[in-house]
Amino acid sequence: MEQKIHQGRNVKRFREMLGIKQEALAFDLGNDWNQKKISMLEQKDVIEEDILNQISDALKIPVEAFQNFDEEQAVNIISNTFNIEKEAYIGNSKPVFNINPFDELKKLHDEKIALYERMLKEKDEMMTRLEKLINK
Repeated sequence: MEQKIHQGRNVKRFREMLGIKQEALAFDLGNDWNQKKISMLEQKDVIEEDILNQISDALKIPVEAFQNFDEEQAVNIISNTFNIEKEAYIGNSKPVFNINPFDELKKLHDEKIALYERMLKEKDEMMTRLEKLINK
């Protein structure tokens, strides 16, 4: 049994993921749209191609995402990926990175001091050159 993709639900999912309210989407789609019409649209199994194109432009999501996104498959992929990663570490220890943040901060501080000293030296050289120019 082939499961049919519910395009209206997909529009709703992507809209909610982007944090866009129905009223805002209706506003983006034009004057002939309102919140109620968006709500009705999100209940439709299949949405007309031209309307999908308008929604795609408004949400900046490809039309194919609304037509092909299947939540069950996405959940399976995420679940399988999690299990594969979990099994990859069985018997293996996770890598340990011995990076001491205080050492990194000290290194950055030392670099900053060296830069400041170079700038002071350059300033002193510039002052010396300017004094020579003034005294000529």
